[in-house]
Amino acid sequence: MADHSDAAAMPSPRRGVPFSLFAVCFALACINAAFFPAGLLSGIWIWGAEGLGIPTDFVNVWAAGKLALQGHPALAWDWDVQRQIELDLLRQDFPGYFAWHYPPPFLFVAALLAQFPYMVAFAGWAYASFIPFALAMRAIVGRGFGLLLAAGFPALFSNTLVGQNGCLTAALVGGTLYWLPVRPVLAGICLGLLTYKPQYGLLFPVLLIATQRWTAFASASITAVALALASWMTFGLESWQAFFHWLPTFSQAFLTEGKATWWKLQSLFSLVRYFGGSEALGWTFQWVLTGAVAVALVTLWRSPVRYSLKAAALAVGLLLTTPYLFMYDMMVQAIAVAWLVRVGLHDGFRHYELPALGCIAAFQITFMLTGIPLGLAANLIMGGLVLARAGSWWRHPVASQATLAAA
Repeated sequence: MADHSDAAAMPSPRRGVPFSLFAVCFALACINAAFFPAGLLSGIWIWGAEGLGIPTDFVNVWAAGKLALQGHPALAWDWDVQRQIELDLLRQDFPGYFAWHYPPPFLFVAALLAQFPYMVAFAGWAYASFIPFALAMRAIVGRGFGLLLAAGFPALFSNTLVGQNGCLTAALVGGTLYWLPVRPVLAGICLGLLTYKPQYGLLFPVLLIATQRWTAFASASITAVALALASWMTFGLESWQAFFHWLPTFSQAFLTEGKATWWKLQSLFSLVRYFGGSEALGWTFQWVLTGAVAVALVTLWRSPVRYSLKAAALAVGLLLTTPYLFMYDMMVQAIAVAWLVRVGLHDGFRHYELPALGCIAAFQITFMLTGIPLGLAANLIMGGLVLARAGSWWRHPVASQATLAAA
C-alpha cells in the first residue's frame, strides 16, 4: 500500500514542452478565446440576433435559481414549471425539456447566478468556472503550460457553448487528486463539494477506504453532510423531497427512453443503446466495465506506482464507470491528461503518447462536428496510455523507483 507521492515534485526544467503539443493547444486555445466573444456579439451564443434567447443547458440553472429566489425552490424539479420559466426567459419555444436534476446544494450556485441578468450570468459562469479549472491544471502540470493546456482542451468548447458545469467538476476532481497526498483535509473538502455530481460518488470512497486515507474520507463526509444540511436549512426539506421524487422520472427519461438521444451520451451503456442494444444489455456491459475498472484501480492504488499515474487512472476511471456522461463531462479527462503530461515533461514522452493524445482531441472535435459518439473511445485510449506507463513499474520496479527518487 506504499504511496510514493510525486504530487509536490516539479517537472524537470531540462525538458521543454514538445512543439507539436504546444502548437495544438495554442491553436485550440485561440479558437476558444475568439469564438465566444465573437459569438456573443454576432448573436450565435447565449442571445440570438433576433432578440430571442438561444435554448441551451444553462437555462435550467438560471430558471432553478430564479424559482429559489422567488421562495419556491422545490418547484425547480417540476419539469413543467421549470419549462415555463425557461419559455418566459427565452421568449421562444423549444422541443423537450431542459430539466433541473441536481441535488439541492447546487441551488446555492443557481440562486447566485439568477440574481444577474441571463446573459451576464451565462457568460460570467462560463468564465468564472474556468478559473479554478485552469489553476488546477497549472498545479498538476507544474508549469505555466498547464494554463494553455486548460484553455486548449477540446471539450471546453462544448462546455462553454451550453453553459455547463464541466469546468467546476474538473476543478474539484483535480483539486481532490492534487491535494490528496499532501493536504488530505483540503482534498476531502473538494470531494465533498463534488457531491453535486452523484455519478462520481462510487470510485472515490472505494479507493479512500482501500488505501486507508481516513483523514480525506472524514473530511469529505463532513463536507458533504454540512452541505446537505445547509441546503436543507436554506431551501427546506421540500427541496430534498422533490429531488428524490423526480429522480426516477429523470432516470426513466434519460437512461431508459433515451430522451436526450443516445448519441449525446459518451458511456458504454449509451453506445450499446445507440447501436440498438436493449437496456438490459447496456447495463450488463456497463456494470462489467465498472467492476473491471474498480478492481484495476484498487490494485493500482495499493501498488508502489507513482502517484501521478494513480491520479490519472482515477480521473479517467470516473468517466468510464458512469452511464450518464455528456461531452461537457469529458472536461474531467483534462485532469487525466494533465497528470500524464506532468510525467511526460519529466521523463520524456513515449513515441506513441503525443499521437494518441492528438487522437483523443480529434475524437472530441469529431463529435462536435458530426455527432458521432467517440467519447468512450477517447476515454479507453486515455486509460490505455496510463496503464502502459503504470505497467513499466511492475516490469522494472528498481528503475522506476530510481526515476521517482530523481524527481
